[in-house]
Amino acid sequence: MTESAAHLRIIEETPAYWRVVFDNPPLNIVGARMFEDLQDLLARMDASPSLRVVVFESANPEFYLAHFALTAESLGLLKTAGPSGLPILMDAFVRLTRSPIVSIAKIRGRARGVGSEFVLACDMRFASRENAVLAQVEVGAGVHPGGGGTERLPLLLGRGRALEIILGANDFDGATAERYGYVNRALPDAELDGFVDVLARRIASFDRRPIAAAKNLVNQVSLPSVDRLLDGLNSFTAALTWPESQRRFQALFNRGLNRPGEMENRFGELLGTLLDEQ
Repeated sequence: MTESAAHLRIIEETPAYWRVVFDNPPLNIVGARMFEDLQDLLARMDASPSLRVVVFESANPEFYLAHFALTAESLGLLKTAGPSGLPILMDAFVRLTRSPIVSIAKIRGRARGVGSEFVLACDMRFASRENAVLAQVEVGAGVHPGGGGTERLPLLLGRGRALEIILGANDFDGATAERYGYVNRALPDAELDGFVDVLARRIASFDRRPIAAAKNLVNQVSLPSVDRLLDGLNSFTAALTWPESQRRFQALFNRGLNRPGEMENRFGELLGTLLDEQ
């Protein structure tokens, strides 16, 4: 069974195992409508007692989730509260992490900025060795991560590697991401789908109560506090007003941000020369 929303397609492989496909052409940019669809999905997951596992993937093999949409509508997500009482951007990620349902990111293509923060909020991450790119590009754009990147990465990778990713603001290929612990595994692209499907079906075959209990116990010793996440989001909101961020945002748009082409393809690399022509 397949159902479509504006930017998500939900494929019910079985009552216990769903695939969710990001489908917002041409670049899978994450905006207000994407988060609206995520909110609907989370509510539907909560109302599905047979569900055990959800795999998140992309319809575009080149872009998993490109980055956050810098629009007035999307920036409203930083202030508008979701069902948990947290701002919608954070609400979606925290609810996904706390859900009794297991979330698996199957990464093929580019996952930068908030796209990286989405996969960090998932329980597991598996990437294409040849065709996955992960990055926290915000510092190079004049701000810093605000959706959990600064809080989740040190817990996964350690301080030094987290700072390399965040302050370097560059792209990481699948093999390096695996070595650092950014993803669980990087697999040959031809094997990625089969591996994730087998794992998801195996988990889906188990009982929901022990899955939920085990995930909750792991969460208690491995997740950042909501207060720390809020501090990061509030700091990000303030950073959006800095003169240096405004200057770099304008340079990004001048270079082709949000449009298919070199800027989006080589985002991390080009941040190092962003102001050379200003």
